[in-house]
Amino acid sequence: MSFRPTLPLHKKSSTAWLARQSRDPFVKARLSSPSSYRSRAAYKLIELNDKWGHFLSRSSVRSVVDLGAAPGGWSQVVAEKFGWTLDAADNTDDYGMREEVKVQTRGSWSTEPMNKTAGRGKIVALDLLPMVPIPGVQTLQMDFLAPGSARVVRDALKNSHNPEGTADIVLSDMAANFSGSKIRDSQMSLDICHAVLDFAKGALTVRTVDERGKASSGGILLLKHFAHPLLQEFRKEHLEPNFHLVHYIKPESSRADSAEGYWLCRGWLGRT
Repeated sequence: MSFRPTLPLHKKSSTAWLARQSRDPFVKARLSSPSSYRSRAAYKLIELNDKWGHFLSRSSVRSVVDLGAAPGGWSQVVAEKFGWTLDAADNTDDYGMREEVKVQTRGSWSTEPMNKTAGRGKIVALDLLPMVPIPGVQTLQMDFLAPGSARVVRDALKNSHNPEGTADIVLSDMAANFSGSKIRDSQMSLDICHAVLDFAKGALTVRTVDERGKASSGGILLLKHFAHPLLQEFRKEHLEPNFHLVHYIKPESSRADSAEGYWLCRGWLGRT
């Protein structure tokens, strides 16, 4: 199964979308921010991180996988939290990259940043679409469900601090193209959740947490979904048995009329 990129809006819906964008405070913030986030979604991750224990900011968190990452807003936030910054001496037209190398690995294309300003850890971003390089982020243009993709990601994450190539955090802000059918759209959202969890099972490092989540510094899955009874069953049957803590969160930066929400799952138990 692969998930297609979002399709262009029809003309009628485009007018309403543009009007909504012009009133959206987070869109305005993105356009005026010196960070130049590539998507409004970046503010959702910033809010989730700030209000739920700064899970991206902890020094012990050193490996993150961003699934369905294009255009790169979430990866930009992670890179900032990891200390990868844009060097003012670099050419901003190429996002601070003096050099990049694109290599083909097991059927996928990988853009590896070179000569970056120093930060901690490893960040790997996957998408079917190409992404402009981000300092500190290795991008893989591939289907994360393709055979061998988990091995490619582990190889990308490996270093002296992480010889097994496991991920402290797996992020997914993916959503299927809406069809207008609630039944079909709910099923597609459920399919994505299953696919992301299956990937996370082979990627996450095992961590334990206390009852308040204070000790949670890894083994984290942040997963977008859309409210529906099927998705609540998924939480009870698949997430809660596999993580110490599972929280439902509706960020303020998520539009009020959207059924979108996030599960923050902490303390992966290592069950398969």
